[in-house]
Amino acid sequence: MEALLEVFGNFANLDGKMCVMWLIGGILIYLAIKKDMEPTLLLPIGFGAILVNLPLSGAIGEHGPLTTLYNAGIANELFPLILFIGIGAMIDFGPLLSNPKLMLFGAAAQFGIFFTLCMASLFFVDKDAASIAIIGAADGPTSIVVAQALDSDYIGAIMVAAYSYMALVPIIQPPVIKLLTTKKERMIRMPYVQREVSQTTKILFPIILTIIAGLVAPDSVALIGFLMFGNLIRECGVLNSLSETAQKVLANLVTIFLGITIACQMQAEKFLSPATLLIMGLGLVAFIVDTAGGVLFAKFLNLFLKTKMNPMIGAAGISAFPMAGRVVHKMALKEDPQNFLLMQATGVNVSGQIASVIAGGMILNFFG
Repeated sequence: MEALLEVFGNFANLDGKMCVMWLIGGILIYLAIKKDMEPTLLLPIGFGAILVNLPLSGAIGEHGPLTTLYNAGIANELFPLILFIGIGAMIDFGPLLSNPKLMLFGAAAQFGIFFTLCMASLFFVDKDAASIAIIGAADGPTSIVVAQALDSDYIGAIMVAAYSYMALVPIIQPPVIKLLTTKKERMIRMPYVQREVSQTTKILFPIILTIIAGLVAPDSVALIGFLMFGNLIRECGVLNSLSETAQKVLANLVTIFLGITIACQMQAEKFLSPATLLIMGLGLVAFIVDTAGGVLFAKFLNLFLKTKMNPMIGAAGISAFPMAGRVVHKMALKEDPQNFLLMQATGVNVSGQIASVIAGGMILNFFG
């Protein structure tokens, strides 16, 4: 009887906010399974949200395993940085190195970060506004590192917004692109000219970029350094087994831990607040402005170019790799089945990955 009373007594600790968080977790799981939206991220986050919102949950607290993982991997920024090694090992900088001007689009597509920073400053103190703005980097690990380093009071909402909107790139970007371009512009063909990039160039690129980024924005060294280290493993030619491990086993394992551990910050009393809704709204604005900035920059360049560029490739400049590049490629094929923009869009996409990390380092330099 005492055991039964204890069990049923636990229901007294259940409140409506917890049920709302169960619903949110269920929606994330649904999107992951049914809609195939970044399932490696949304499914662990969704299930974790349910775990931490059970009454007197043993998953969190002083001896809770999720709290232990959070302190061991996110509070000290370790998980995001290790994940960057895997991401770096996945990236082929060949299309970018064969056409370096694509780097401009990666920079232009970060405008949403600084636009959102101005907007967020109207509602939040500097450290929180800067942390919210980095959602516009469209890069979950960078968002976590910046928010954690600045000790933001809204880390949970920032993490969820960053990863959720990354997963929703195929839904968010197409309407923005169509609004800013004409059908004729979307049908512009950009024949890809394969230029040979030597292995020496591919090896020197991550090393030189790390040095330059470190001199320009010292606080970006950890971010850019781990990303470029992963790429160096890929390109050096003597660590193929390590490269495959970083791309598959390491990246997948860390992503699982990262996703479910993020949920530590999704406890109902912290997460369900007007500030969270505002952060989600600002994050959406950041993604939209990033996309618009890249497209409009491409349209601006077309005013001066004899050979026009398809302005859609500017939208691939956000850091959501490789989703943004795929979105642009699919949109081009939909307008013209013979219009292949995958290589150009991928080149812009990887440049956005670099630009977002440097932007994160600059934010840390300004507000750290």
